[in-house]
Amino acid sequence: MEWIRAWLSPEVVDKVVVIDGKTLRGSHDGGQSPIHWVSAFASEAGIVLSQIKTREKSNEITAIPELLKRLDVRGAIVTIDVMGCQKAIAENIIDKGGDYLLALKGNQSSLHHDVRLHFEQPVPPRRLPG
Repeated sequence: MEWIRAWLSPEVVDKVVVIDGKTLRGSHDGGQSPIHWVSAFASEAGIVLSQIKTREKSNEITAIPELLKRLDVRGAIVTIDVMGCQKAIAENIIDKGGDYLLALKGNQSSLHHDVRLHFEQPVPPRRLPG
């Protein structure tokens, strides 16, 4: 991590960190599952900051907090796809001084409904006295 920080300019460190999982094609052997990685990618620098190997895609939810432990996300925007749209993950990022952008899909029905309702029927702004 120190070596990576030494090569990144401050303008890059404080930008976007993309966390995403990928399954490596052709990495399964017989009955063995294919390799699945969850990676943190510094998009502006074009490098992977850290990775965790998981047994399967569904393990991304447990791998993301472990990955965040390894990263300094102060001032960064952390993006995560719908698999990582979890309250605990968002709180973890905020606690570490970062901001987040999480994807949301209809398969998370109650949260999706609440977000749609917020944008379809926004609360009018409050007027300040005076």
